[in-house]
Order: sequence, then structure tokens, then C-alpha cells
Amino acid sequence: MRKVSIIKDPGFYRRVLVIMLPVAIQQAINMGVNMLDTMMLGSFGEMQLSASSLANQYYNFFTIFCMGIIGGSSVLSAQYWGGGNKEKARETFNMALRLATGVSLFFALLTWLFPRQIMTIYTSEPQVIEYGIKYLRITTFIFFIHGTSLVAAQLMRSVGIPRLGLYVSIVSFFFNLFFNWIFIFGKLGAPRMEIAGAALGTLLARLSEFAVTFWFILHKDQTLGLRVKDLMHNPSGEFFANYFRLGAPVLLSDGMLGLGNNVVSVILGHMGAAVVAANAICMVIERLCTVVIQGVSNASGIIVGQTIGAGDKEKALEQGETFYLLSIIMGAFAALLVGIFGPLSMKMYNLAPDTVIITKQLMMSHVFIVFFQCIQSVMTKGVLRGGGDTKFLMKADILFLWVVSIPIGALAGLILHCPAWLTMICLKLDLIIKSIWCINRLLSGKWIHEVDKKPA
Repeated sequence: MRKVSIIKDPGFYRRVLVIMLPVAIQQAINMGVNMLDTMMLGSFGEMQLSASSLANQYYNFFTIFCMGIIGGSSVLSAQYWGGGNKEKARETFNMALRLATGVSLFFALLTWLFPRQIMTIYTSEPQVIEYGIKYLRITTFIFFIHGTSLVAAQLMRSVGIPRLGLYVSIVSFFFNLFFNWIFIFGKLGAPRMEIAGAALGTLLARLSEFAVTFWFILHKDQTLGLRVKDLMHNPSGEFFANYFRLGAPVLLSDGMLGLGNNVVSVILGHMGAAVVAANAICMVIERLCTVVIQGVSNASGIIVGQTIGAGDKEKALEQGETFYLLSIIMGAFAALLVGIFGPLSMKMYNLAPDTVIITKQLMMSHVFIVFFQCIQSVMTKGVLRGGGDTKFLMKADILFLWVVSIPIGALAGLILHCPAWLTMICLKLDLIIKSIWCINRLLSGKWIHEVDKKPA
């Protein structure tokens, strides 16, 4: 096993910052939007807040698939770009957008036909279900425009254009804030739609994202040079083989991970609306406090992938170990932030006394969880994925979540009726195990796989 080394070259850290900062700011903006949505709907009571949170858990299941497409495609696009193969990088975009379109249309059809059945999976409370149906009906029209624009903007980072996603998020933020204010509360002559207004505001914001993203990629950008004619071209057989060799495990693992996280939401949903509302508040503050680590995770995958594509394996190993040490430092810092700002954020919500107690307890469990969340995020979504170690990651993502976290969490929350904070820790045990397992994999040096070389 290798001795851990850390890169001392300032140029490396400047490169990390160039990729990381736009991603971190973008994530902070997205979380700010979620916080505003939560606060606006929270003024109408816990039922609408819970319904929105649960409906968004289902929508997050869709975005997990999109992130799987992005993750699998980024492995190829970063290595192709690092190796100077622009044509194959364009082929990767073509394939990713086709997959995103297919997944989007499937989820849209499912949502339109079965909104009640979807909400019933998450909760048994009739009022929450009815509010959720209103939200999902409008969400049906968001899947295609958000799925394709999300995949396209995220992939642009792998070819050296990290700021597109940030600019798109800024546009979306102001559209979302403005239209939410209009339609949730009924301003400027619009009807007061409450939870349905939050969904409509999101739809209009996503339309703005779609327009800006594809205007830039298909008409303005000269770096990748992707045009409509490239999207009409069928990828080669060799490309299909490489794409599915490295990309399919990512899509499968992220899909199963998304399904598992939805089962987690189902468990919490059946513990009551107060637990769901408390968890929604905790998740917003946790994500706000981990935006930097998300940026580092994204940067690590791109930088390591491009280094491998350029043929410098030894440098890639050193980069991976440096990102590992950074993840430990940032995990400790994120835990500190959640512990400080978590309790303060609760003052912005109108909560029942019982919900306040549950939220405080859950917030403390997130202080413990977030440390391991940061480490495994850099390993699974960054370094090891950038190295093409997708089959190993598929096992790590699926095995521990489904064999450990979900059974123990379901036992704790639904059968033993443990408090929400203890149930949450049980539901996140896989993060601890994955952190240790992936660190061992990193130090073994066996995680590097080149795109155009078949595994031995």
C-alpha cells in the first residue's frame, strides 16, 4: 500500500479553485433557493412543507439518474479531453443527452399517470398526499427541460468550462425567487396557489435554465464546438463499448443509490409529518455547509480524469491522495458549520414545539454524519470515479446502503420506534463504511482505468 503524499505545487490548488469555486457557488445558490422554498411554504404549516419535501424526494430520485449519466459521461469526456480527442468528447455529450431525454420522458409519464400512488409510497397522511399531488402534476413538465439542461451544463465542466452551471444557476435563482413570490402568495394579480405556486415557479425557473444552457452550448461556445448536427450523429460501435463499460456501472450504482435514498425518505415519511419537516430543514443546512466539498468532489474527478487521459498515472495517484487529505479537513470543517449554524437556522421557521425538539436532535446527528459524507463524496463521486473505477464504486454504493443502512434504519424507525436522530444515524451507516473502504482502495493504487483500454 502506498505512502500518502500531498501535492505542494500552488498551480495545482489554483486549478482546483478554478473548477471548485463555480461549483460551490452554484450549489450554494441552489440550496438558497431550496431554503427560500422551505421558508415560504413553512408559513402555511407543516403539511405543505412535508408534501413539498416528499414530492421533491421523488424528484431527487430523477436527478440522481441524471447525475449518474453525468458521472458516467464525465469519466469519458474528461479523459478524452485530457487526451486531446475533441470528437469523442462531443460523442460523449451526444450520448449523455440521448440518455437524459429517455430518462426524463419516462419519469414525466410516470408522474402524470400515477401522482397519488407516488405520494402514497412516501406517506399515509391524506392531507400531505393531496398537497403532494398538486405539486407533482406541475412537476411533470419539468423533467425534460431540467434533465437535459442539467446534464449539458454539468458536462461542460469536464471540458474546461466550469462557469456555465454557475451562470445558469444565478439566472434560475432570480426567476425562481420572483415567480415563487408571485404564485405562492398570489402577488401582482396572480392567484394564491401556495404549494402549486412553488411548483409553477420552479417550472418557469427551469425553462430559463434550459434556454440559457442550450443557447450557449449550441450557438456561443467555441471550445467544444457542439452543434445540432453533432447531436444527430449516431455514435460509433467502439464508442458504445467504452461508454457502457465505464458509464453503465455509474448509472446503475447512482440509480440504486437514488432508489435507496428514496427508501430512506419513505421510512422517515412513515414516522410522521413532524419528522419529515424536521429532516427537510436539516438537509437544507447540511447541503449549505457542504457546498465546498461538492465543488472539491467535482474538481477531483475532472482533474484526475484529465491527468489519466494525458497518460500520467503517477501524478494521478498523487492527486488522489491529496484530495483524500483535503476531504478529511473539509469534513471536519463542515461538521463544525452544521453544529454552529444548524440551531440558528431554526429560528427562521414557524414550527410546532414537538417539531422544534425533533429538529434540534436531528441536527446534531447530521453533525456526526456530515464528516463521513464529505470523505465518501470526494472518493466515490470524485477521485475513484475520475479514475474509471466504476465497477468497484457500483459495489460500494449498492452493497452497504441496501445490506446495512436500509435494513437497520427500517428496524430502528418503523419497528423499534427509535427517536428520529438515532434512526437517521442508522440510515447513514453506509457513509461510514464507504469512507473506510474507498480510502483503502485509493491507497492500493488499483483504481486507475483508462477509457480506451480494456480491463486486464
